[in-house]
Amino acid sequence: MARPDDHDPAQLDRPLEGAELLFRIEELDVDLPVFTTRPDTLFGATFCVLAPEHPLVDRLVERSPNADELREYVRRSMAKRGEVRAAAEEKTGVFTGFYAVNPATGEPIPIWVADYVLMEYGTGAIMAVPGHDERDHEYAERFGLPVVAVIDEDGQLVNSGQFDGLPADEAKKAIVEWLGEQGRGRPAVSFRLRDWGFSRQRYWGCPIPIVYCEQCGVVPVPEEELPVLLPEVEDYRPKGKPPLASNEEWLHVPCPRCGGAGVREADTMDTFVDSSWYFLRYVDPHNDQAPFERWLVDFWLPVDQYVGGIDHATGHLLYSRFFVKVLNELGMLGFREPFQRLFHQGWVRQGGSKMSKSRGNVTAPDQLADMYGADAIRLYILFAGPADQDMDWTEEGIEGIGRFLRRLWRIVNEAAGATEGGDGGPLVRKAHETIARVTDDIGRRFVFNTPIAAVMELVNELGRNPSAPGARFAAETAVSLIQPYAPHIAEELWSQLGHERLWEQPWPVADEAQLERETFELVIQVNGKVRDRVEASVEESEEDLIARATASPRVQAQLDGKEIRQAIVVPGKLVNLVV
Repeated sequence: MARPDDHDPAQLDRPLEGAELLFRIEELDVDLPVFTTRPDTLFGATFCVLAPEHPLVDRLVERSPNADELREYVRRSMAKRGEVRAAAEEKTGVFTGFYAVNPATGEPIPIWVADYVLMEYGTGAIMAVPGHDERDHEYAERFGLPVVAVIDEDGQLVNSGQFDGLPADEAKKAIVEWLGEQGRGRPAVSFRLRDWGFSRQRYWGCPIPIVYCEQCGVVPVPEEELPVLLPEVEDYRPKGKPPLASNEEWLHVPCPRCGGAGVREADTMDTFVDSSWYFLRYVDPHNDQAPFERWLVDFWLPVDQYVGGIDHATGHLLYSRFFVKVLNELGMLGFREPFQRLFHQGWVRQGGSKMSKSRGNVTAPDQLADMYGADAIRLYILFAGPADQDMDWTEEGIEGIGRFLRRLWRIVNEAAGATEGGDGGPLVRKAHETIARVTDDIGRRFVFNTPIAAVMELVNELGRNPSAPGARFAAETAVSLIQPYAPHIAEELWSQLGHERLWEQPWPVADEAQLERETFELVIQVNGKVRDRVEASVEESEEDLIARATASPRVQAQLDGKEIRQAIVVPGKLVNLVV
């Protein structure tokens, strides 16, 4: 699962909302504060990691059975820059010989010192959740540490005691409140702003418009001489100095102020500079008199929803806020925030590692598109799990999606011959329930995998009797809802149903009358494990649902006279009895 990384230096520059949790170190009789943005993953924390600079490390070294090894590791780690440490491909570390108590499970977990954790972030200590974090996973694999998954493909908690079944977003608050009652946690915000070094010794980049003069010092290039253009160079490699420094004709220019001998700045700006405001240029790309016209950017922007990769979203785009605020104060923009909402997706993994060209584990999409079609690839990527979590790439998964699309084609074509109409019945009700679910998941929750699962369920129901009343409506609904994911096959199926230009049709709207139900399936759990399912009335109170749960013979067999310490009720879904 890709998450706001609890030890990623790219995130030092932005405020992070999370929690400070206390891990008890019994041998030292102290609490270890840990900041995390994902308290919902606490039950999956299988070890702790301290930055080498952490103040507790000295105390651990004094009493550690690995004192010599630990002391030498700390010395070597502190000699490296933080960025170098965090970016290292190979993870290193030393076990301290001490354990901290996970405040959720009560289990002791080992404390390590590793240089991929930086003191500048949070408390300088992290809870490692290898089941849902790439760096932690790599570390756990290297040192043989346990891996526990605590969030399923639907974004709900598992293996998390009384919190099983809760959506991750809800579980964050619930777990922090629970720990707060025990004095083991509290909500917290971490914010550490660093200086931004944006010069690079590269050719590709925006030239820095500065001339150095022996008489005048640092002199900006006059506005009428902008922009400074990159010269043609034969070799882009630095060779101990910036590539631009090798172009003598471009490098040596008269000082704009005194006319004497001057030397241009040979460094270029990092691409962060471009990525901080490019979206403003998009609305006025052909303007050769100014970056953009204010009336155009004020009309089209700010961006409603920005979707980007984790590195880009948590690093580059922070600076876009700075740029926009400055441009606003200069009167060039009428707004102060660049994006209304920001979302970043997770990594694509293959064979347990992040897919990347440098690792040679990239799968070429062209060949797969030839075999399965672009719709299948798109559908597979979005169905593999929540978009903000890592996904494991397997060709078997694409084959499964390919089978679903072929089944969709067959069933919809069978239903195309069904009689029009069908104002009621199970299929019509299922279709409207699917519309409501998909619309809410995509629109409000911004979740993309569960809508696909909902459409699959509708297709399964339709497949049982493609000629039943309401079958044609169910088929049209399935095609309409799958269209954002699989536009090509959806358009073809829409034609098979006797219509044209699905992309011009409005989004389906659920009939509220069809959504009204008198009963629902109540899932009953004991300590997070499902023990029974019963029909319950939608009008029953929480007390009634708890009573129904405790009255179940299957549940009573699990309770076996044990005291119920807590009953968690998720209205319309489940009761979890904690004993």
